[in-house]
Amino acid sequence: MIRPEAAALMIRWREALIGGGAVILGLGLWIASGGLIAFFGAVAMTVGAFLLVSGIRAARFRTATQSPGVVEVDEGRITYLGPILGGSVELDELTEVAFLRTRGGEAFWRLAQFTGQPLMIPEGAAGSDKLLDALAPLPGLDTGAMVRAVQSPAPATITVWRRTGHRALT
Repeated sequence: MIRPEAAALMIRWREALIGGGAVILGLGLWIASGGLIAFFGAVAMTVGAFLLVSGIRAARFRTATQSPGVVEVDEGRITYLGPILGGSVELDELTEVAFLRTRGGEAFWRLAQFTGQPLMIPEGAAGSDKLLDALAPLPGLDTGAMVRAVQSPAPATITVWRRTGHRALT
């Protein structure tokens, strides 16, 4: 039996673990054989390296915090279905992406748009880990800044992306 804490840790780091396994398998194939099998080993190492790097980034972005609501991402639209509030925003309509951490330790993603109220998504909402990949197409977005914002324990508002030529929210 696997302890629940260990299982949760393995789930959080799943992509990185798979990537590391692929690198090790590919390295073994590459070293132990020649010809076509060595080629497959090199391919497995390359794919594994990409999975390892992106898996580490994704694992650092995920959090153990659980909040109410569900985040859905579908064709350029991010939707938050919360128990009290919710809404959706199109990627083309976004003007700013910020991460807010309160003094009480609660954290939210604020997705501001041209029209309407900003969409507030709790950090621990189910599916909030999809935001990293969903927001990646925004021009000039630094996904590393998103990961650093989540990792920061200090209460603050951290703007990780702003549409060029658009003024900040107050």
